Amino acid sequence: MAAAALALTMLGAPSARAEGRGDIRIIKTVVDGGTNVIVGVSKPVTFPIGMTVKDNSGVKGVDRVSTFSTHNRGGPVEWIDTSCVKKSKTTSDCTATMYVDPKAMPYVSDRDPNGIAGQWQVNANDKDYWISDRIALYQFKRAATLTTDAAPEPVSKGKKLTVKGKLSRASWKDLKYHGFGGQKVTLQFRKAGATSYKNVATVKSSASGNLSTTVTASAAGTWRWYFAGTGTTMKVISAGDSVKLG
Repeated sequence: MAAAALALTMLGAPSARAEGRGDIRIIKTVVDGGTNVIVGVSKPVTFPIGMTVKDNSGVKGVDRVSTFSTHNRGGPVEWIDTSCVKKSKTTSDCTATMYVDPKAMPYVSDRDPNGIAGQWQVNANDKDYWISDRIALYQFKRAATLTTDAAPEPVSKGKKLTVKGKLSRASWKDLKYHGFGGQKVTLQFRKAGATSYKNVATVKSSASGNLSTTVTASAAGTWRWYFAGTGTTMKVISAGDSVKLG
C-alpha cells in the first residue's frame, strides 16, 4: 500500500509549496473513537478516523486518507469518503470512513499476513509535501473467540467442578480461527444474585488453545473465562455458563 496518507484541500492555498512550509496543522486525530480496530475472518469492518484540521487560509476538506502498519507499511484498508464540518474560519472537524474486507488479508504479504497486526499509523500531506509523520497511532488487532463449559451440571456443594474452554484467534493467512496457545486466561465466577464477577484462577492455554481447571463448588452461579488480549489480539470474554447446586 502506498505510504501517502492524507490529502488536504485548503481554501486560498497556493497550488505548490516548498517542502516543509505552510500553516496547515492536524491538531487532533482519533481512530475509531479511540478504540482498537478489530478484524476477523469474514465480516468486513468499517471504522472512522476523526481529524481536527486547522489552516490560516481555511480548510475546505480532506481528499484522501490511508493508513498502514508501522512494522512493514502494509495493510488493505481502503478509504471510502470524508465529510467535514466547519467549526471556524480556520478549523474544520473531518471524519474519514475506512473499510477493510478480511478476504483481502491473505494477499497483503508474501510471507504471513498476520504480521501486519499490531501498531498502525495515519500520516498527513497536502498533495505537495509532508506536514507530519504519524499524526495518529493505534492498534489493529486480530479477532478472538473464547468458550466456557463447566461440568457436571448440577453439582453438589463442596464437590469438584471442572471448567473448560478454548481460546482461538483469527488467522488472516487462511481466514480461519486457530487455537491461541501459551496465553494467560482468567477464570471468573459470579455468585447467583451478585452483580459482578470475581477472579478465581489463572490458567495458561495449551498449544491448541484449550483451557481446563478444577474448582470446588461453593455456590450456584455463573462461570466464564476472561482474556486481556495482547498487542496483536483483541480482549475477549466468554459467554457465561450457569451452574446450579444439586
